[in-house]
Amino acid sequence: MPGSVNPLSSIASQPEHIVRNLRDYLLRPISVLRLIGRDDVPADLIAGLTVAAVAIPQGIAYASIAELPPHIGLYTAAIGAIVGSLWGSSRFLATGPVNASSLLVLPLLLGVAIPGTPEYLVAAGLIAILAGLMRVVLALLRFGAIVTVASRSVLLGFVAGAALHIGVGQTRHILGLDAPAAPELYENVAAIMSALGDAHNPTLMLGLGALILMAVLRRMGPRVPPGLITITLSALAVYLLGLEDHGVRVVGDIPRTLPPLTWAANDMFPNWRMVQSLVVGAAAVAALGLVEAAAASQTLARRVGERLDFNQEFFGQGLANIAAGLFSGYPCSGSFTRSALAQQSGARTHLTGIVTGATVLAAMLLLAPYAGLIPRSAIAGVLLVIAWGMVDRSAIIRTIRTSPSETAIMTATFVATLLLPLDFAILAGIVFSLAMFVVRSSLPRVYPVVPDATYQHLVHDPTKPSCPQLGLMNIRGPLFFGAVYHIEEELRHNYERHPGQRTLVLRMHGVDQCDMSGVEMLDATVRAYRQMGGDLYLVRLRKPVHDVLVQSGFIGETLARDHVLDQERAIEYLFDNDIDPAICTYECEHRVFAECQTVIKHAYGDHVPSAPLDPHGHRFQVPPEEFSKLMPHSRALLLDVREPSEHRRAHLPGAQSMPLRDLLNMAADLPRDRPILLACRSGRRAARALFVLEDLGYHQIVGLRGGILAWRAAGLPVEMEEEVQPDQIDDS
Repeated sequence: MPGSVNPLSSIASQPEHIVRNLRDYLLRPISVLRLIGRDDVPADLIAGLTVAAVAIPQGIAYASIAELPPHIGLYTAAIGAIVGSLWGSSRFLATGPVNASSLLVLPLLLGVAIPGTPEYLVAAGLIAILAGLMRVVLALLRFGAIVTVASRSVLLGFVAGAALHIGVGQTRHILGLDAPAAPELYENVAAIMSALGDAHNPTLMLGLGALILMAVLRRMGPRVPPGLITITLSALAVYLLGLEDHGVRVVGDIPRTLPPLTWAANDMFPNWRMVQSLVVGAAAVAALGLVEAAAASQTLARRVGERLDFNQEFFGQGLANIAAGLFSGYPCSGSFTRSALAQQSGARTHLTGIVTGATVLAAMLLLAPYAGLIPRSAIAGVLLVIAWGMVDRSAIIRTIRTSPSETAIMTATFVATLLLPLDFAILAGIVFSLAMFVVRSSLPRVYPVVPDATYQHLVHDPTKPSCPQLGLMNIRGPLFFGAVYHIEEELRHNYERHPGQRTLVLRMHGVDQCDMSGVEMLDATVRAYRQMGGDLYLVRLRKPVHDVLVQSGFIGETLARDHVLDQERAIEYLFDNDIDPAICTYECEHRVFAECQTVIKHAYGDHVPSAPLDPHGHRFQVPPEEFSKLMPHSRALLLDVREPSEHRRAHLPGAQSMPLRDLLNMAADLPRDRPILLACRSGRRAARALFVLEDLGYHQIVGLRGGILAWRAAGLPVEMEEEVQPDQIDDS
């Protein structure tokens, strides 16, 4: 069915597309390296070194969040930066350890192993591999657009909850407590509270000093690496003051080697039970990482007009995680902090990320003995400041002020982060976001519109009066099976509010697709309005939707082609063909449309009969050809029941002007022994007069079906004549 094609079905169902995508994505480094010019190298070297100065302390700190050794964070920072740059799409995105994902990994690892054991390290690598494979599969299926469906409010809510988790988790390190790490927030709080009496004062003083120094340095601007300075000075304090001998815990030995294979370094392979235990959590890690990377890369790309390929970025992020998992790392993603620093430092190409990764590896090989003196409490102080800064308070306030639905998603994700296991929390937030997207897609906006003060535009303004005869409804959204019920309900509610609106115009410029359910909905709406004596018209149809309606037979069979109107002339056309002028003159006190401005309004009362349900008017109405044969009758009284101004412009030959209001007042005094012929513009006012005269016992009455419009369309003559007052009617 045209208009209802699933854009993903043709890709997912053709394996050759997947093979072609894999080939193109794997060859990405060739195009990346070709883009690096000689003039780009100095700027990228400076930017890469600057980002590395931040990546080193962050790698150590974020690994600490997941209860992993510092070298695991550094391996991940190096591998992620290099692979992510070579196979990614954004030239600014800095791939490596990130705080939120590190926190999400912690409860997953605690569920299968004990920190410090080989099983713990192998499980960390396995999560990265599983999450990477999931991202690669999404890229091959070209599901890159999925990140635009998952609301950023999910990330806002999760990061706010994650900051609280990090704050609580690092408190035990800054206090020097032996309280074990736990996957649940309340368990960590309980463990810390029960061990508060065992706080180690030198550790606490060093941690608080690092926290204060980190907070002060962060205010000095992005070119000052506060984490690196804070951790370096803390390690220097441990060395000069001999604090390790006084019970201050340090990170310990860091291997001076390139990243080894995970299972070789730990002398074990992951088993199937471990895979089963971690696969759901890995899906949450993959989803969170994609949202993080997409948010960071898209924000930075907009600043410089860079075009992103999210499918390529998915692939690059997937390969970076697989590589990190294979070579003694853990899950990684795009860091907004380091990516923004790369852009601010003048990064030009993907060489920046390659330099960052190489610098981290070089620092490990050269400075590993000194890095072992870094106190854990200093890392905790750095992380507490980072946790506070990772909450985007301005974005949260904007979301609360502008979007109730996204506020609900953000709040639900935040609460889930505090109460549920973190992997379920992030998946719940993403599912909630996707459900909101589906609901919005299934619930198009359907609302009435009226002309603005200039009569140039149609606007939604509930304070303005609406026409009692003509309803204008705007539809914005797809007409597909999930939306038709909502649209039908909104149209029904509108008719219940305005039961006199028997003519309905649907403005369709906001409808970009239509399936068979949408066609059937329109068909049912036409039938409903025609049963009420009205009709349906369409304006501003987009070509794809128009083609669907034509191919389905709706336009041409159910709805005549002349019912698809040009918006500029739609109201004028309907005034000539569907609007009952009697209602405009006697029953409606408003002037909704520009065409209403010339209508002479009169007092409203019960003496004006309601409009007949039969769209053809009264049974005594006849077509113009038959009506013209009655006019030469010598005793026939031909009355024009329009307003005098209308009569003066053009009328039937020999017609006398008797506005409907006057005819109704003196109906009983009209001659009963003469044929009475009635004419108006479209036949509606004449039909009203026929109903009244028939009720009074008149039988020699005939109306002109279709009015003067039909008369002129038949090529019959009209004439101009001065107005005849009711008391001047010739009764002879």
